[in-house]
This record gives sequence, C-alpha cells and structure tokens, in this order.
Amino acid sequence: MKKPESMKLVYFLGIGGIGMSALARYLHLAGVKVMGYDKTQTTLTKELEAEGIEVHYDDKPELITKEIDLIVYTPAIPKDLKEFEKSTSIGVPLLKRSELLEVITQNNITLAVAGTHGKTTVSTLLAHILYTSAAGCTAFLGGISKNYNSNLLLSRNSNFIVTEADEFDRSFLRLHPYLEIITSTDPDHLDIYNTHDSLLGSFSDFASNIKDGGILLIKKEAYLPIDSKLKAKIYTYSMNSEADFYITELNLHNGIYSYNLNTPSGIIKGFSPMLPGLFNVENSVAASAAAYLSNIPEETIVSAVNSFTGVKRRFDHRIMRDDIIFIDDYAHHPEELKACISSVKKLYPEKEITGIFQPHLFTRTRDFATGFAEALSLLNYLVLLDIYPAREKPIEGITSKMLLDLVPMDNKILLNKPEIINYLELNKPEVLLTLGAGDIDQIVPVIEDYYNNLDENELIEE
Repeated sequence: MKKPESMKLVYFLGIGGIGMSALARYLHLAGVKVMGYDKTQTTLTKELEAEGIEVHYDDKPELITKEIDLIVYTPAIPKDLKEFEKSTSIGVPLLKRSELLEVITQNNITLAVAGTHGKTTVSTLLAHILYTSAAGCTAFLGGISKNYNSNLLLSRNSNFIVTEADEFDRSFLRLHPYLEIITSTDPDHLDIYNTHDSLLGSFSDFASNIKDGGILLIKKEAYLPIDSKLKAKIYTYSMNSEADFYITELNLHNGIYSYNLNTPSGIIKGFSPMLPGLFNVENSVAASAAAYLSNIPEETIVSAVNSFTGVKRRFDHRIMRDDIIFIDDYAHHPEELKACISSVKKLYPEKEITGIFQPHLFTRTRDFATGFAEALSLLNYLVLLDIYPAREKPIEGITSKMLLDLVPMDNKILLNKPEIINYLELNKPEVLLTLGAGDIDQIVPVIEDYYNNLDENELIEE
C-alpha cells in the first residue's frame, strides 16, 4: 500500500468521530482528496466541510468506487451500513482508524497517552508543550484543544507525533511508541474485555509495544502487571506521594493551584496552570514529565503548562457569573464523575451543585451502576437523562430509571433534553454541570443561550 499522504482519494466511514476527523484533516492538509460519511451533522462535521472536505449524511453505497485509494472506518460504524458492506467487497484497501494511525506513526518518535481516564487532557497538554517548543510536533488528539480550536496539530518538519492511545477495541495495540504514558487502569469497556484482568492484560501488551530503549511513564498509583522482559525504562509520576516525578509546595489561590515539580535530577519551579481541579494538576504532572523525558527545556515546559487553556468538554467553564457557574464535562465513568464533582465542591464550597448526567452505553451503566450511584450522590441535585446507546442495543432492565432509583438522594429527577430549560427556569441552580459522553453536548449551547439571554441583575434581585 502506498503512503496515505501520497494517495489521491481517501474515504472515511464515520468521518465525524473525534479520532477520524483528525486523520481526515491530516490527509486533507497533505493534499489528499478526502471524502466521508457520518450519521449526523455536527459542529465538527460542519468545520470539516468548511475546510474543503466533502461530508454527507445519507447511506450512499454508489459513492464507494474503485477510484478510491483507501477506505478508513471506525469500529463504531454499523456493520449493516450499505457503504461499509460495499467497502468490504470492492477490493479497495480497507483499514480501521487505528490501523491508519499505525501506518502514519510507525517511522516517527511517537508519544502515546493511554488510560481509562485523563488521556485526552494529558495528550493535548503534552502536544501543546512540544508544539510551542523548538522541537514541534504533529498531534492526533481525542478532543478539541481550546488553544488551537482543533484536534490536529501539524509540524511537517518535526519527528515527534503525539497521539491519544485508545483502549477501546484494543486499538492502542496497533501503536509502537517511543514513549508511553499510562494514566489509569481502572475497569472500563467491559463489553469488550469482560473482566478487569483482561483489560489489564491489554495494557501490559501495550507497554510491551514500546520500542527498544523507549520509555514507560506510569502513574504510581495505577496497577499494571509489567512483563519482566520489558526493555523500556520505567518512570513513575504522582501527585500524592514521592515518585520519579512528583509535586511539592502545592498551594491554592483564587481557584488556581501552584506547585513545583520534582524530577530525577532536580526541581522545576513556577507551575501555575490556569485549569482548575486537582485532577488537572495530576494531568499536568504527567504531561510535564513526558516532555522532560523528551528533552524539552524546563522553561518551555513551565510556560506551556501555564498557558494551556484546556480541552473542550473537559472541565470546561462555559459561564462564570455571580448568578450561575456552568461547567461542561465529558465524564462518563464513575471515577471521572467523582473527580469532577469533588473538584467543583472544592472550588465552590458554599454553593449547591446541580448535575445533568447522560449515561453512556447500556453495558457501562449495567457494569458500574453502583459506582455511578455513589458518584452522583455527591451532587445536591441530580437530573438524569436517558441512556445514550451509541453502538449498543437496549438491555432489558438497564434504564436511567433503574440508575435513578439506586442514587441515595431525594433531589433527583428523570427528564428528556427538551425539558431541561424549563427545569432550569424553575430551579435556578447555583452551579450547573452537564456530564456525559453521548449527545448531551447538543444541549450545552442551548443552556448557554438561555443564561446569556437572561438579565443577570434581575436574577440576583430574585
């Protein structure tokens, strides 16, 4: 197969996915004609169209022809999609998204970030550090960087590639990085792995993929069986205890943490990231350590960490006013919910917190129902939306009502998305969180518009 960058036409099935769209953008900017299908028009697909990429939203198998050099698909695509069915029989090379990423990264210095949570923020911050340095980097991100309003960073003359390494469908096993970060190994994707031990085994296999002489950087508190034959140099990082990289002099002032970073050869001072939350301090330690191990100058690391404005839908402050604090977050796992809600409680200890949560996947809701109920009980008020099915069929007995009944609190309600604004009008939250990985992001601008059109002074007087 030819190098993808030298092809004339590449076709994407599921082009609007966050990982797929970054690859589509990369090839488009390399001069390749890029086309694709997605089920729904979104802000991201509109941006792709505005950049000159052809996107359509109807199943059109007649568009799949032998003029295409390569077809790329996401595992989330329905297997009964006519375009996919034709793609499997026409004789055109067909790759999963992870396989295309493997081809693009194989001859570069790849820094890959894996973990059941934290990987999107860590990889985006690491990319920002390298991109602002003399080394530069190309980055395929699992979220939209607020610094660049994109999920793709591009430095054609750099050998560094930063990428999020996704454990879903074992996609990350396609990669052979020079440096890996593993942020967490908590159980998730049990619809794929069945057991936590199987997931841990996949993370161990991922670590074994590191190139000879490479580096494994792992959170000290993350459990992972390490193969004794692993040839990589292993480093640990932590926010809570001594490790190869750990923090001291942690202080909180006006919602912003400052700290120093202890490294194997000394202390780097002056960190004061603008992102709130202790979990973001931990994310910045991981990214800074990886940059340090990649020989990025200390002053560049500190400057980049302090100028990082975050990732859309990751603890994303949308409105900050006296009458309302509105934060949007992608949290869709019990541990992520706990981290997000706990951070909000520390930032706004005098305020009551309302959370609107959309569970993601029937299997995840089933497997972690008790954990979800415990995490959501940290809220003062809970609004629960129906489960977002994504690629799944319903499971009998697994519903949002089932989950709602498990949450040990009185102030809870099950609503549909069109009922949200009326709920906000009647209840007037002090701090509002939208939480979840489904299509809950579609109501975020609606909520923003509602609050931006209100008279703040009238609300305060009430």
